[in-house]
Amino acid sequence: MTAINAAATQPARTPARVRLRPTMTSDIEFVLSLEQDPLNLPFITPWEKTQHEAAVRFPDFRHFIIEGGDNYDAVGFLILIGCKSRNRSLELKRMVVRSKGEGFGRAALREVKKIAFDDLHAHRLWLDVKTVNQRAKALYDSEGFVVEGVLREAVLTDEGFASLVVMSMLAPEFARRREQALEVA
Repeated sequence: MTAINAAATQPARTPARVRLRPTMTSDIEFVLSLEQDPLNLPFITPWEKTQHEAAVRFPDFRHFIIEGGDNYDAVGFLILIGCKSRNRSLELKRMVVRSKGEGFGRAALREVKKIAFDDLHAHRLWLDVKTVNQRAKALYDSEGFVVEGVLREAVLTDEGFASLVVMSMLAPEFARRREQALEVA
């Protein structure tokens, strides 16, 4: 007898409602509080306040607040780097959401893919994720990102050196996913 995956028998969950808005300097304290949250610290390398302030102003960056839920409250932030690159290779530098497991991360990732490929005409969207961050890695896998390799022991953390998995999506892959209705039009 074959076991049935319980998730496969459940109705599809309504996607979380999110929108991305440019981060303002008045949002920086919120961003810093998310980075310093003990639930997030093992998975990111926090920035100094001045780094976020510069990212808000620098044209090669897009620093967004993720707003979600019925009232579009601030639920996270994300940063894109390379927006002016002639190589059209953008990095999703950081994405942090406050409420885990509510679909805000997936919805924000889908929005940032549309921004990268549709608005900024990226050829490549890439990211790195610590190997210990299996939840994020599974999200990126399920959203069509392809593993390019591992940067072994590339960052020093309080627990020692951590390795990073480099993942990317190319514009033709995004277009195929859209044709298959795996991406929002």
